[in-house]
Amino acid sequence: MSSQPATSLPGTHTPAAQGTAFRVLSAISFSHLLNDMIQSLILAIYPLLKSGFNLSFGQVGLITLTYQITASLLQPVVGLYTDKHPKPYSLPVGMGFTLVGLLLLAVAPNFGMLLVAAALVGMGSSVFHPESSRVARMASGGRHGMAQSFFQVGGNVGSSLGPLLAALIIVPNGRGSVAWFSVAALVAIFVLYHVSRWYAVQRAANQGKKAARRGGTVQLSRGKVLFAIGILLVLIFSKYFYLASISSYFTFYLISKFHVSVQSAQVHLFVFLFAVAAGTMIGGPLGDKIGRKYVIWGSILGAAPFTLMLPYADLFWTGILTVLIGLILASAFSAILVYAQELMPGKVGTVSGLFFGFAFGMGGVGAAVLGQLADTTSIDFVYHVCAYLPLLGIVTILLPDVEGHKKTAAA
Repeated sequence: MSSQPATSLPGTHTPAAQGTAFRVLSAISFSHLLNDMIQSLILAIYPLLKSGFNLSFGQVGLITLTYQITASLLQPVVGLYTDKHPKPYSLPVGMGFTLVGLLLLAVAPNFGMLLVAAALVGMGSSVFHPESSRVARMASGGRHGMAQSFFQVGGNVGSSLGPLLAALIIVPNGRGSVAWFSVAALVAIFVLYHVSRWYAVQRAANQGKKAARRGGTVQLSRGKVLFAIGILLVLIFSKYFYLASISSYFTFYLISKFHVSVQSAQVHLFVFLFAVAAGTMIGGPLGDKIGRKYVIWGSILGAAPFTLMLPYADLFWTGILTVLIGLILASAFSAILVYAQELMPGKVGTVSGLFFGFAFGMGGVGAAVLGQLADTTSIDFVYHVCAYLPLLGIVTILLPDVEGHKKTAAA
């Protein structure tokens, strides 16, 4: 096996291949699909957990908070550490945490063990996302936005499949059937082992070349870089706080307002999450072509008219509006992440961990805060409040022109 370590994922025939390694991108995107499908099962079975354990909306939000905060606190730490000490084989190990959390979710006897299961899944994410994002950049062949979108679309497709599979399999068969999805985690571990072999070969081939490509990087003062990172985090807050209102409470909203069945509500959630997946695939390549700042502008602020209309729509238009919101909002993250990576060259793991972690954290905090708000007011009121969040996209005007600085530096 050691004589041909790079051939298990053909797509780059030499360790330092210059083209885009689509086989590697496909493998890491597929693993992202399986990882996020497993994670989304937690959200998708909230109605079952709520009735089975007699939970309040606040406790439902606490499950999401536990999962998201575990991931958000650890991801920047993992990213910072692996920038200095790369660990290619951490990918299958991280998926092992997700596997254990999934099995515990199927058999948890009480609310406390549900929180432990959610924390284990969060730990798996904390390892998977920074290192997978690094692999995507390594395999990009210079098409960084496309590679990040390709990687992330797998996760979004997986997230959209969770509610659909929950409606088809878990709701009819009970919470114990969650354990069947351990097969997906085992497949992901197998694929990630081979991705890790490719990663190890690439890292060995590229040692000693770390300073070879400084000419095309962004040259901004430390203060301007930190200010721009702060603006990007505000945008992440607006995007993921709003998405938390959909991912955690959309099924309850539909059931409460339109009196649909649990399975029908889960299908609506699947459609929204599938739209998010489609939007993700658009944002990265578009940012490569027209500039990431324009994509960020259009994605965050462009969703505002539709979020403002959503609380007043009937069931038919609710479905249409949520598809549009998902498509538009989702196109931002790839552009934001690559923009931040260009602001801080050489720190792919740190940047990826920070932004994935902050996104997870905002999703968790949003779920907890909005759950408490729903308990004290109503689920309808939550959507009236959240409708204004995308208006924060106006702060994009404060971001520096990364592409312009790159051209100046290269000249």
